[in-house]
This record gives sequence, C-alpha cells and structure tokens, in this order.
Amino acid sequence: MKHVLTLSALLLACTAHAQTAPTPNTPKREAWQFGAVLDLTHSTRALALGQREQGLQLGHSDLTASGPLGPWLRGHVGAVLATHDGKLEKGFEEVYAETPALPAGLQLRAGRFASQIGQLNQQHPHADDFSERPLLYRAFFGGHWNDDGLRLNLTLPTPIYWMVGAEAFRGRKLVDEMANRERKPGALTLVTKLGGDIGRSHSWQLGLSYLNNRREASVELEDEHHEEHEDHEDHDAHEHDEHAGHSHAALFTGRKTWMVDATWKWAPNGNNREQQLRISFEAARTTGLNRYANAGQRHEANAIAAVWRFNPSWEVGARSDWLRVNQPHGDHFHKGLLREHSLMLAWKPSHMQAVRLQVSRQRDAVEFENPSKRSVFLQYVIAFGAHGAHAF
Repeated sequence: MKHVLTLSALLLACTAHAQTAPTPNTPKREAWQFGAVLDLTHSTRALALGQREQGLQLGHSDLTASGPLGPWLRGHVGAVLATHDGKLEKGFEEVYAETPALPAGLQLRAGRFASQIGQLNQQHPHADDFSERPLLYRAFFGGHWNDDGLRLNLTLPTPIYWMVGAEAFRGRKLVDEMANRERKPGALTLVTKLGGDIGRSHSWQLGLSYLNNRREASVELEDEHHEEHEDHEDHDAHEHDEHAGHSHAALFTGRKTWMVDATWKWAPNGNNREQQLRISFEAARTTGLNRYANAGQRHEANAIAAVWRFNPSWEVGARSDWLRVNQPHGDHFHKGLLREHSLMLAWKPSHMQAVRLQVSRQRDAVEFENPSKRSVFLQYVIAFGAHGAHAF
C-alpha cells in the first residue's frame, strides 16, 4: 500500500502539471492543489466507543489532491493514515469527481466520499473542535461514515441559504456484515439545510437529515450456532480479529434514522477572527433495529457543545453527550446507557496549527464495558498546503 500511495501521488502530480502548465499560446488554467494534515494525540485512557486509543497515536491524518478534470468536472483524492488497534491503517478514503456548477444550482458527485448527513460527518475529524467526536457519531456512523455512491444537491434561489440533497450509497461502510441480501442501494439519505445572518454579529444554520438503511446487521443466535462456534473457534477467531482490525462500521444501526442539528454563532460586528461564540446541538433517533425488534425499541443520542474564541489564538469549549441504545443479543435486546462530558482548551497560533488539551469523563454506563472516569487528551494538528473549507 505504501508504494501504491507513492505512485498515486506521483501520477497526480504529473497530471496536475500536464493540465496546468501554460504554453505561450494558451491561457493559464486552474491548478491542482495538494495538501496534508498530521494529527498526533496522546491520551491517558481510551473512552468507551472512542476512536483514539491509550498512549501516543496517529489520528486522522491525510494526503489530499484536488483540481480540474477538464472544463466540466473537478476531481478529489484523499488518502488517510491512522492508528487503529495498535496498527497503522492506510487507504483511500475519498476518490470522487463532481460538477463545480450545473445550471439551476445543481451539483452532482460520484465516487467515494463522506455522507453529508448531520453537521459533522462531512468534515474530517481533525477539523473538529474536540479530540473525540460525539457519542452520536461514534455509535451510529463509526465516527466518520464515508462510502461509495452518488450525491445530487440543489441550492435554492431563496433570500436565505437553503440546500436540499439526496445520496445513494452501497452501505458496506455502514454495515459490514448483513443479515439480508438486498441488491438495491444499501443506504439512502435525504438532507436539507437552511441558514442565514441576523444583523452583522449573528449567524445560524438548521439541518434535518434522514437515513434509510437497507442493510440489516447480522446477529448470531447463540443457541443455534454454539456447537458450530466451538468446532471452528480457532479459525473463526483468527478471521474475526483480522477483520475487526479494519472495520469501522457503525455499532448500532437500524432501518430509519432521523437527525436534527442547529448551530448559532456570534462574533462582534462579524469579526470572528478576534472573538466568536459557537453553540451547536445535534440529536438522532434510529428505529427498525432488526427483525426481532418491536416498534418501541430504538436508539437515541444527542450532543450539545459551546466553544468560545476569546482571543485570536485561544479557544475554550465544553460538550455534553447522551446515548441510549438497545443492544442486540440474538433475538432479544439489553438496554444500554452512556453519558459523556468534555472540556477543552485549544491554542491556535495560525489557522494551520492547533494544540488541544481535553479532559473527558464518562458516567451512568449501562451495558458498556470500561467507561472512563477521566481521560486526558493532548492533541497536535498541523496542515500543509491546501485544505478544504470547514463546515459551518
């Protein structure tokens, strides 16, 4: 894989040079842009459902390239490096082409990319305000859900910002082992977002997202497969361990998921470089857990966060998460509960660097093993070259 990534970077560089190098008789075209982000984190203890392990590890670090593919398309390639289960994982997280500007405010994207469901999923984790994503994303989307599929967005010609979009994905990155055998697209999403300004100092955005997941997660019935499990214990354990080390699928899924998100920002006279207050809220509900669930069994989660930039180089923030699930055990369920609270202080000497100190605490854990009474994270993020714009 190391040689593949190196070769891909060289090919992209050659392609970029070939497309952008002007001749004396041709106008200069838009250039391809390249970027990299390094995310290093040291944690004293891993959180339950956490994406970061104990000790020093490499977080969501990436190499990106984006630019024109002729006059009508733009391309983007993103390779990610991260530590998972004590091993360094690498692969292509994003490979897609999109139309920069279709008529009537339409935009089409095809390939592998992150779903725009919710507020945070579309942005890379290293761009978040906290070292760990909310429980909502870690439980329902594997932290950062990207998949192979299509997206069609429409920005409406209204006085305020109003976007509606639809996505169709294979769904294999959401549910890796499925009980049914649907041949249709495995996951469909519908998203709408509205936003605007109130005077010079206030801005807001509201979002509503819907996910229809056709891939029912498989559940092994203990009484039916106990003997088979014993006969193949060593072989199955080896395969499971090998597969689990590369699986980032959601831990809790269902047929239908509804999400709502809201963000409000305040900056004196619109100057968010000097000072800004950001308050955000997200909530999600998942139903149709599997064929054994009744109508009243569901997963629910919410998160509320506040971040205050009190100085151009300093931010302080707090977040509170709540997760309630029904954990499948064969043909029945066990109720699970987990709460998490986080405080963080970040120093950002430039928009390309950040040093973050975060303390997180988990409590009221039911059916979750090894909740952390206190975890301390020290994170360093540095970006090189071009990188995409952050979410609202």
